[in-house]
Amino acid sequence: VRAGVTTATDLAATLGDDEVSTQLALTDEADYPVRLVPLLRLIGMKPADAVARAVALRERSSERLRLGRIKVVADGSIQGFSARLRWPGYHNGAPNGLWYTAPEAIRECYALALKAGVQVHTHTNGDEATALALDCMDLALREAPARDHRFTLQHVQLADAAQFRRMKALGLCANLFANHHFYWGDQHRAVTVGPERAARMNACATALREGVPLAIHSDAPITPLAPLFTAWCAVNRLTASGHVLGAHERIGVEQALQAITLGAAYTLHLDGEIGSIECGKRADFCVLDDDPTTVAPAALKDVPVWGTVQGGRVFAAA
Repeated sequence: VRAGVTTATDLAATLGDDEVSTQLALTDEADYPVRLVPLLRLIGMKPADAVARAVALRERSSERLRLGRIKVVADGSIQGFSARLRWPGYHNGAPNGLWYTAPEAIRECYALALKAGVQVHTHTNGDEATALALDCMDLALREAPARDHRFTLQHVQLADAAQFRRMKALGLCANLFANHHFYWGDQHRAVTVGPERAARMNACATALREGVPLAIHSDAPITPLAPLFTAWCAVNRLTASGHVLGAHERIGVEQALQAITLGAAYTLHLDGEIGSIECGKRADFCVLDDDPTTVAPAALKDVPVWGTVQGGRVFAAA
């Protein structure tokens, strides 16, 4: 509530029966202020079992607990040197990262999920991992054509313009990790990928220019849950030292606000219910103490959150 959030995702959930029962009970409490969208992680499961589990979980969904989606983790993190990078690799000469899920399993998961109508979100940090996800999606769609699937690439930090064009052609969405500019931008310039690639990381402007549906995120608890701060990061692209990391990839305030609201809802197939204030949608919105479109872009992160309205219920921030 203090962050202004009315719907949140958990993109690394195990979703055992006891866990789901607990989540259903807690989210059903009258004063529980948020809608949860946990995704079943593929790690440790066969693709066929994960898809079957997601289909079964979908039937247990409630208004404030939305089940039935899968999370695939293709590689690791750039700052941890476990992401998969294309040539020239890591700037400091570290060896390439890891495949957290076998490429064959990703291809199988995509095809089975498309046939079952199950949405998949995929963690790809490095551009080699993004290339793999795009190739797997291309093959899966040939085997199981599907319209409006909205499979989403999460983080997808080093994608270049050509990869965003492929995302658009394949019907994929992108959820970019804008907070990285501030928290690791200086390290990315100096150590992990070097100044040129660091300047095009989390390329929000390119994604929008190429027509890719866009969301931005904090990956909490990797960085703090604070959507207005995430929007500020995409608008200003400042590192902790104050360096502007790729001014050409900055986006406008209204574009950033769309990315944290309707853009995020679109990636979850929930844009018909939430993400904007419209007749017929659920009464979910954040209440601010100032107008984020009139303050200076540099002050966007400092706009106070009065509270939220979730499902018509009013929650004042502590």
